[in-house]
Amino acid sequence: MTAPHRIAGLVLAAGAGRRFGGPKQLAELDGRPLLEHALAAIAAVPALERVAVTLGAHDEAIRARVDLHGAQPIVVTDWAEGQAASLRAGVAALAPVADAVVVTLADQPRLTTSTIAGVVAAWDGRAAAVRAVHDGSPGHPVLLARQLYPAVARLRGDEGARRLLVASRTITVQCGPEVVLDIDERAQIVP
Repeated sequence: MTAPHRIAGLVLAAGAGRRFGGPKQLAELDGRPLLEHALAAIAAVPALERVAVTLGAHDEAIRARVDLHGAQPIVVTDWAEGQAASLRAGVAALAPVADAVVVTLADQPRLTTSTIAGVVAAWDGRAAAVRAVHDGSPGHPVLLARQLYPAVARLRGDEGARRLLVASRTITVQCGPEVVLDIDERAQIVP
């Protein structure tokens, strides 16, 4: 009998929000900061042993204003490089304690706990990854298994794991539109 897999959660939130025009993570939506929606959803997934959040451009302001819901903050000093720096730092910090990491984004406020849990539950322990998909479009969350950690460590620039998922055995999970909806502009959160 094998031991159960250890799975951790990771919210990427280190960016500056340049397209948004400021710290997107702190923009108010439904009475709380945008990032808090993502953290609350992932923190409530029962299968996750721990949750971390990458912080960078607005680290101090986020810590002062956002309930991290128990997530371990990981400071990404090279956050300006782009998403790869955030993903590398988060996976590296969780690698010693997790056989897989399920990754979500700070700007996905409609992502639900049940959707994240569904992606986690779809992992068979052998596939390199699991990806949420809506109507043929890839989205987040994405689960990255331990065999991809070395490739994640080599990522550079403003790219996530998309290339790795295409080149690996990836399970897809059909989900609702929340997996492809993210906030890029202020107009998207104005009531």
